[in-house]
Amino acid sequence: MSAPDNTTVPHEVRARHAELCRELDDHSYRYYLGRPIVSDAEYDQLMLELRDVEDRYPILVSQDSPTQKVGAPISVDFAEVEHLVRMESLGNAFDTEELSAWADRASAEVPVDAYLCELKIDGLAVDLVYEKGRLVRAATRGDGRVGEDITLNVRTIGVVPEQLDESVRPAPELLEVRGEVFLPVEDFAELNRRITEDGSHAPFANPRNAAAGSLRQKDPRVTATRPLSMIVHGVGAYVPAGHSEAEGGRGVDAPASAPEEVKLTSQSKTYRLLGEWGLPLSDRYRVVSTMDEVREYVSYYQAHRHDPAYEIDGIVVKVDDFALQRRLGSTSRAPRWAIAYKYPPEEVTTKLVDIKVGVGRTGRVTPYGVMEPVVVAGSEVEFATLHNGQEVARKGVRIGDTVVLRKAGDVIPEIVGPVLDLRDGTEREFVMPQRCPECDTELGQQKEGDVDLRCPNARSCPGQLRERIAFIAGRKALDIEALGYVAATALTQPLEPAEPPLRDEGDLFDLTVEQLLPIRTHVLDPDTTEPKTDPRTGEPKVVSFFANLKGEPKKTVEKLFDQLEEAKSKPLWRVLVSLSIRHVGPRAAEDLARHFRSMDAIRSATEEELASVDGIGPTIAASIREWFAVDWHSEIVRKWAAAGVRMEDEGQAPGSRVLEGVTVVVTGSLEGFTRDGAKEAVAECGGRSTASVSKKTGFVVVGDAPGSKYDKAVKLGVPVLDEAGFRVLLSQGPEAAEKLRTNPVEEPE
Repeated sequence: MSAPDNTTVPHEVRARHAELCRELDDHSYRYYLGRPIVSDAEYDQLMLELRDVEDRYPILVSQDSPTQKVGAPISVDFAEVEHLVRMESLGNAFDTEELSAWADRASAEVPVDAYLCELKIDGLAVDLVYEKGRLVRAATRGDGRVGEDITLNVRTIGVVPEQLDESVRPAPELLEVRGEVFLPVEDFAELNRRITEDGSHAPFANPRNAAAGSLRQKDPRVTATRPLSMIVHGVGAYVPAGHSEAEGGRGVDAPASAPEEVKLTSQSKTYRLLGEWGLPLSDRYRVVSTMDEVREYVSYYQAHRHDPAYEIDGIVVKVDDFALQRRLGSTSRAPRWAIAYKYPPEEVTTKLVDIKVGVGRTGRVTPYGVMEPVVVAGSEVEFATLHNGQEVARKGVRIGDTVVLRKAGDVIPEIVGPVLDLRDGTEREFVMPQRCPECDTELGQQKEGDVDLRCPNARSCPGQLRERIAFIAGRKALDIEALGYVAATALTQPLEPAEPPLRDEGDLFDLTVEQLLPIRTHVLDPDTTEPKTDPRTGEPKVVSFFANLKGEPKKTVEKLFDQLEEAKSKPLWRVLVSLSIRHVGPRAAEDLARHFRSMDAIRSATEEELASVDGIGPTIAASIREWFAVDWHSEIVRKWAAAGVRMEDEGQAPGSRVLEGVTVVVTGSLEGFTRDGAKEAVAECGGRSTASVSKKTGFVVVGDAPGSKYDKAVKLGVPVLDEAGFRVLLSQGPEAAEKLRTNPVEEPE
């Protein structure tokens, strides 16, 4: 069959080409704003269709075509900056055959003896420029040649150094690095919870869009409240120390006169140098010599996709040697020396059977979808959040729709949108209720402009109390394993004639066995708060949670009281989190506890004093003052204090402030401490725990299977302690622990 005549393109093909270009440009723009309306898989399908059209009719290809551009359009809200070296986009492989075909093409031109494999982080590409070791500019990728200046926002990201570390070797005259900015999955879930609770922002669709939206804030102070991180994965312009830009040129070539140790000869060597300069690197990349090993790496992370703290959507494979990269070169679209292997999207379709609502611990009433059960991301899903009534309307979902469902890792399953082509006219609109589903109180907005409806009956609403009690038991609060969701239901919503033993959470530490034994309750599904059904009778399932068939206390009762007693000695920040003060999560609670040291000091502080604490700010400060202004809230604190709950962090142990001003990093597994337990131990001694190692780090504590943080500590000469040394650090302080460091002190030359 002969090729089509490029000069005579059928009208319908031109029209479809124009439509695809417009649609893809629109999707790119929406994605860049952090508000996508299609999935990655749908976008990829549209791009494949456009490329197919242009392959058949090359005359349609122009510089404005989405196939010839990288990334998203440039917003006029930020100054445009030109990258020193163009940022290229990667070609994609969607199966191992396409991956092998890429490798065959590359090896047919040059002999490839090493490939570098790394995770493809689902974040926002960013370009950083350092001059004489100082960060002078940060920009988005934009169209690959011109991006947007986001320097002030990037400077709020803790892992991005303002000044390169020169403790190992001098910083380059010029260094342009590329990387991916992202939100860790757990932090993303917390961010969405926070912004939907306070009504300040519609929830983000996923961590990638949250990162993009956070970097494009006009006020860097807003960006600073978002827990962004970054991993570097490439270099643009590079001029070693002691050489001029004219000698070094642009790109990774160093002058011939440059010392061998600072020449960038391979991707893997470049990573070692970047790590020495303090730039954030992945500890999961691997250099292999065969394509069989590449495929093993791809297969491993497809099965362990959710092991990293961040979302990934595939693997990037690069020819490791820079000389071979230059010989392979690039097409107009992408480099020939690298490819992205894309994993299948974690999205499925299913029928939306109903939309119901549940009430949360702060009174927010949230719609959720009830669906025909479907397996997604390795688990069966029947319920998915819809955030609020406005979000239901924005997504355009109706009861009876076939919907696209997405679930990534441990993030709550989310309905992306309806499949419009499958509607048959039987679907019906959802209407938000006007009264609380738990206590029948009229719903309303807590403040003008809120997107959420809330139940104002905070103290007496059984649904809110149940959720607050269950939250207190969680790992981020007082961590009471025996106080699970069924127990929280039993304590707040027993079947008649029993009276609920908890009028509010203030009564929690005054419970008695006599109160618990008569209680019988429905077993509620924590996803829906609806009673579970007994499969034998078809009736709601009823249990006597605390008593056995003889009416005697179950073993769980003794366990519950033991753990309640243990919870009384938990540090102040956990007590603060357990009060369910809006916006006060673990990070804010730690900052407050570290600064004020006691509940009385926090309660007595003015709004201005609270707002002045690092990490707090006016919104959290106002929320704290509002909470303590409610009489029954203050009564909770009084009852807990009377029951022996710890209300201050000072004077708990001899030498409890021995780590004042000291930063500690823990890596690997410790026998005597959980990760949270080690962090709490440091905080109780007045120290601060961080996740990254720098010259300012006081000590690095190393357990089993430590990561790259250990290597970084050794290079920087930061004292390294084993678990025994850590215990000495906590009890006797830095001077005593310094004598037990396991890495030698390097004598100056």
